[in-house]
Amino acid sequence: MRTYYFDMKDGIPSRDRTGLEFATASGAIEHSKELARRLRHDPRITDRDLFIVVIDESGVEIHREPVHPNTTNARIS
Repeated sequence: MRTYYFDMKDGIPSRDRTGLEFATASGAIEHSKELARRLRHDPRITDRDLFIVVIDESGVEIHREPVHPNTTNARIS
């Protein structure tokens, strides 16, 4: 098992200091998608530029999941 960290980032990162263990990177990525879904429906989260950034135990970013994908995609086009 490897440890993965789930930082929240909207320009300034909020670091996950604990992390979670997953057997594969794809398991960690799926977890980031679930976190984004939960945050998307939380009325306290108003930042439309928020991402969940998955960092592996060596410190490499392996995935970036937008909390509000429609807003993010609309601005990239």
